Amino acid sequence: MLSGFGWSVLALLAGYLLLFFWGSAMAAQAARTSIWLFGQARGRDRWAAFGFRAAFVLGFFGPLLWLAWPALHKIDPFWTGGEAVAIGLLGVFIAGTGAMLAFAAQMSMGSSWRVGVAEGATGTLVSGGLYRFSRNPTFVGQFMLLAGVGLAIPAVPTFLASMLFLWSAATQVQSEETALQQALGRDYDHYLKTVPRWIGFHRRNET
Repeated sequence: MLSGFGWSVLALLAGYLLLFFWGSAMAAQAARTSIWLFGQARGRDRWAAFGFRAAFVLGFFGPLLWLAWPALHKIDPFWTGGEAVAIGLLGVFIAGTGAMLAFAAQMSMGSSWRVGVAEGATGTLVSGGLYRFSRNPTFVGQFMLLAGVGLAIPAVPTFLASMLFLWSAATQVQSEETALQQALGRDYDHYLKTVPRWIGFHRRNET
């Protein structure tokens, strides 16, 4: 059995993914070019692209597989079915906040939104709104969403989803920063020095 908290975070995850693909389609239309760059990934970035996909698949379908095949969740040391009320509520709150943050950050990118990274395929620099506090607020929100799922539905696949996403984001961000420095030059260098990679407050640029 899965608690109401568990079903709630799965609904949030499904709803977010629908909005993610809709927003990506709108960005592609505005940019008049493909914004899907995973196919151009090489080396570690190719593994990161796979990791992003696997993380969301594990986060959503993992609990459903555990329910469909009880033998799996019976040997899962973390599985509780989401019966802990306090942790379940916290999971729903974190997942919901993360979903809203990720989608808001995505939409504020407009035609600069990209899924993946490739040399020569960057958009213009977006540094306002949520991007004043984090260079990667979409990743922050997506991690919160998956972490909330893991709290509301403690299980091996949901925990793996969060960890796999974190590794994938950290890997891709390194490549993104290199590509953006090459494409945007001094403007991005200034942004890099004044805004934290993940989350925080504006830092003073001493140079």
